[in-house]
Amino acid sequence: GVPSTAVREISLLKELQHPNVVCLLDVLMQDSRLYLIFEFLSMDLKKYLDSIPSGQYMDPMLVKSYLYQILEGILFCHCRRVLHRDLKPQNLLIDNKGVIKLADFGLARAFGVPVRVYTHEVVTLWYRAPEVLLGASRYSTPVDMWSIGTIFAELAVKKPLFH
Repeated sequence: GVPSTAVREISLLKELQHPNVVCLLDVLMQDSRLYLIFEFLSMDLKKYLDSIPSGQYMDPMLVKSYLYQILEGILFCHCRRVLHRDLKPQNLLIDNKGVIKLADFGLARAFGVPVRVYTHEVVTLWYRAPEVLLGASRYSTPVDMWSIGTIFAELAVKKPLFH
């Protein structure tokens, strides 16, 4: 069968249609394999940061624009009760027009009230919120906000805040 993580990602992405969330165009099942077809964005934020020459930094207006768009995207998700849980530069896709989009919802979860018990094995270590690092089994939207804060710092200084 189809992995439950894929089913969850597909169902969440079908609900999350926003200019700053990657668009799932189609889902194909062929030869017992599942293919998710997404819109094309030319690179991820990590590759972009790595492409900036040594001694140079991102334009502050672009940092501000990217941060705003990331926050718009995550606000949209959170208002629809979805935690991304794996925000990092590799999961933020950019195009050549200055648009940035949240991608890779493989670890995303719908959340309700009260906050459910979740696994703490989420988010790459450098971007993981303290409560997750300390083994909390109940957490909510602040885990995504922490990750965004670390990404903001990385946009400013071109290296991970915690590594």
